[in-house]
Amino acid sequence: AETGRAVSFRRQDRVAVITIERHERRNTIDATVGFELADACLEARRDEGVWAVVLTGAGETFCAGTDPQALAMATGDPGLLSTLRAAEPVGRIEKPVVAAMNGDALDQGLELALACDLRIASGSAQYGLTQLERGAIPWDGGTQRLPRLIGQSRAIEMLLASRRVSADEAWSMGLVNLVVEPAEVLSRAMDLASAIAGHGPIATRYVKEAVDKGLDLTLEQGLRLEADLSFLLQSTADRAEGIASFLERRRPDYRGQ
Repeated sequence: AETGRAVSFRRQDRVAVITIERHERRNTIDATVGFELADACLEARRDEGVWAVVLTGAGETFCAGTDPQALAMATGDPGLLSTLRAAEPVGRIEKPVVAAMNGDALDQGLELALACDLRIASGSAQYGLTQLERGAIPWDGGTQRLPRLIGQSRAIEMLLASRRVSADEAWSMGLVNLVVEPAEVLSRAMDLASAIAGHGPIATRYVKEAVDKGLDLTLEQGLRLEADLSFLLQSTADRAEGIASFLERRRPDYRGQ
């Protein structure tokens, strides 16, 4: 990590790894983290060599929420509060994003993970949106993304009871995709991101768009969106390469064109 940075960005082949580097503060989010994370997300979006992204935290915590001092200063000031919003820049990345949840993801930390497409969890960690305990509500997407992911009934129970769930329970309710040993979280997330990055990036992006946008459409509208994206894909060089490699029984060489 770069010295003094609150968020680091590095590339490993076609995978960008974004890491929150505040392990001494359990990777809590303050304005600096918010700013640098937005920057890193923009870099991941603009870099055409990046086909998948991994988001993680340094040390033994993924992200324990908002920095209490930063939150106290921002309370009652919508402008300041917006500098702490971290999930939105992650949600805007058009490429697949894997959360490597190397430890607890609580409050805004879980909201951050919910903005990713896939979540790999540490078996020893806890997950929850407990803002109601302090008379607040989730304000970085939690009330909207959680029910879309695990269903209204389970989500509202977690929210109203400020309940923390174990990794195994998070897996059983569909909150996380995979539970592994703490030491394996990052490597398993990298494996998954690398596998995704092995596919044609345009097709991968279209799948993400079809699923994400389809959730807010009727089935008929969603099917039309899928058909439109599929039609658009036919005109790409990657699509032609995919067919050729299949017929020639070789690995495809996608170029993102």
